[in-house]
Amino acid sequence: MRERTAIPADGPGDDRHADRSDDAPDSAMPDAGATGTDLPDVLGAPTTVVVDAANCVGSVPDGWWRDRAGATRRLRDALDPEGLGQDLQLDATPALILVVEGRARGVDSTPTVQVVEAPGIGDDTIVDVVERLSDQGESAVVVTADRELRSRVTALGARTVGPRVVRSR
Repeated sequence: MRERTAIPADGPGDDRHADRSDDAPDSAMPDAGATGTDLPDVLGAPTTVVVDAANCVGSVPDGWWRDRAGATRRLRDALDPEGLGQDLQLDATPALILVVEGRARGVDSTPTVQVVEAPGIGDDTIVDVVERLSDQGESAVVVTADRELRSRVTALGARTVGPRVVRSR
């Protein structure tokens, strides 16, 4: 098993919710024991789906701003690895990583969703996760509508899809 690597703290987190207007599309089970900024041990999994929690939660104006952690827990609980694997036409059930930041920190992992707390900006943590997966030859699908983040992760070989793929469930 690969040794876990902690992501260094970059500074205080923020709750920026970048461009959510673009929802057009552009690949294992997580280790539920990891907490905080430990990266999950997903190497060997066919595909990992990395979800930008702030962007996905912020894509629906349902009052999430009053309780960011609660909205993030509801998103986490709605994530279905088997259903996502089918929706994304993957060969196998993907590992799921939900990256949280700012006031959504403190949301626990579940047996099917690994929660990774960003020590700073969530986008940077998502890029770190995708880069580490890419370095090991693993594929990733990032769920976000943030155009800058999509550009950063596609440069690393990841696929991207919009929040609708997780919010419509």
